[in-house]
Amino acid sequence: MQISRRQLLLCSGAASAFSWSAHAQGFPTKGLKIVVPNAAGGAADITARAVGQKLAEALGQSVVIENKPSAGGVVAGDQVARAEADGHTLLLVSSGTAVSQALFKSLPFDTLRDFAPVSKLASFDLVIAVNAAGRFKTLAELLAYGQANPGKLNIGTPNVGTTQNLAAELFKSTTGLDVQVVPFNGTPPVITALRGGEIDAMLDILGPLMPQIKAGALRPLAVLGDHRALQLPEVPAARESGGKLSGFHASSWNGLAVPAKTPKDVIARLNKELTSILAMADIKKRLLELNLSAQSSTPEQLQDLLAADIIRWGDVIAQAKIAKH
Repeated sequence: MQISRRQLLLCSGAASAFSWSAHAQGFPTKGLKIVVPNAAGGAADITARAVGQKLAEALGQSVVIENKPSAGGVVAGDQVARAEADGHTLLLVSSGTAVSQALFKSLPFDTLRDFAPVSKLASFDLVIAVNAAGRFKTLAELLAYGQANPGKLNIGTPNVGTTQNLAAELFKSTTGLDVQVVPFNGTPPVITALRGGEIDAMLDILGPLMPQIKAGALRPLAVLGDHRALQLPEVPAARESGGKLSGFHASSWNGLAVPAKTPKDVIARLNKELTSILAMADIKKRLLELNLSAQSSTPEQLQDLLAADIIRWGDVIAQAKIAKH
């Protein structure tokens, strides 16, 4: 009996589907590992641990968090890119992952080619803040001063090449203002400089600034995401200013990815569990305590977000003439 090419293709497709299904049904066969490119104790680490604990319960296997901090997340990324593509080793990816792909001349992996996104985990707002005792009460006042005093307004951020620093450069180019973006070695020195009157404003992730905001030492002028922050509903989004800022958006986020050749059914299983976990009231509450908004996505949505951020931050890096590492 002769088998047609069409029948062969159908059989091949069925075998492939069966293989994926078998992978998903047998998954997981051992404990999972989430590799975090940040030190223990930070928002990324706590997010991974909170979600990892729920994932362990859902899958009936242990989930270990392994911290591998390094410049650009190179060590963590390389480890996961080389791991067996069976869904048992995951990488915590973030807006910083996209920045690294755009900022480094070469990496031992290609973010879009070597990883398969699973789901977004959370987003966290960026904010422009000023000294509460200073002259600026609103974003409009800050913009007006910058317009009237070219080159005199300065905005502090953490290190060159961080999402916060690049967001400040994007804010500068979007508004068209002649603003000085001043990088510091981390968030605490920026806060100190702002409170000491050395800089006019700062742009940073909202979470670390909340204690200063709640204490009345810093005044938030605007958040930079699409919407107002849950923690600061009275503070407008920058895009509410209209004009050149009407389409402005910048935020940080994190998510999970696996090695690129991981079977699709395994990715679908992980995505299903993560979607359920991120909808849980206790997880939403835990992340909100860290000033994070729990937010799942499809694998395709996270892939699109990564790709768009790589292009976007690459353009900002080029326009700001930031030297690649």
